[in-house]
Amino acid sequence: MARIHVLADELTDQLDSPTMVEGLPGVGLVGKIAADHLVEAFDMTHYGDAFCDGIPDVAVYMEDDPELHPPVRLYADAERNLLVLQSDIPIRPDAATELAGCLGSWFDELDVLPIFLSGIAREKSADTPALYGVGTGGAAEHLTAAGIDNPTETGLVSGPTGALLSNAVAVGRPALGLIVESDPQFPDPEAARVVIKQGIEPLTGIEVPVDDLVDRTTEIREAKEQLARRMQQSDEESTQARPLGMYQ
Repeated sequence: MARIHVLADELTDQLDSPTMVEGLPGVGLVGKIAADHLVEAFDMTHYGDAFCDGIPDVAVYMEDDPELHPPVRLYADAERNLLVLQSDIPIRPDAATELAGCLGSWFDELDVLPIFLSGIAREKSADTPALYGVGTGGAAEHLTAAGIDNPTETGLVSGPTGALLSNAVAVGRPALGLIVESDPQFPDPEAARVVIKQGIEPLTGIEVPVDDLVDRTTEIREAKEQLARRMQQSDEESTQARPLGMYQ
């Protein structure tokens, strides 16, 4: 049965229309790196587990912890009114619609404003990765208030994050998307840093320390490269944004 199993119910009443940052693996692992960093930086509480159709039936174990966990989990910080959706595995795009339906009712119940993250493949350069935002259900006004740029080209978001955004569009649910230029081949902590500093910070009003994220670029890349390789070798389509071009 599709459900969100809440582990820290005492936090529910403390959350007031919270913002949620989504961290499903995708191009450059931007969302994954950003979500993991938020959970670690704020020592967020393991709030709940997602048992939704479409999530592979696997169990996750962690370093120095004998307890098993499901692969998709929710973390909460009531003081900052913040939630993070963390995933240790890629979600198949054809199963993401089920995940969207499962999470959607929970979004509505807690009046969650989700921020979905996606990388758009660009070759690395010395320039800071460009970031822009999109929204639905009237949420785009938050982007203007936060000074986040509009898209500079026509494009689409595919994969599981695209399915979640599509569901929000279909039901008229307020939702935001942040799209950042990222390395198409390797984990990209710099793109994740841009998402946090230029996107998540101004949208939430929460200051996030990122010095550690930048200093640990090599370590993070090495830790995430196995997941990135598995996604590249898979026939499944991972989360990504891509331009459509003038004549699609």
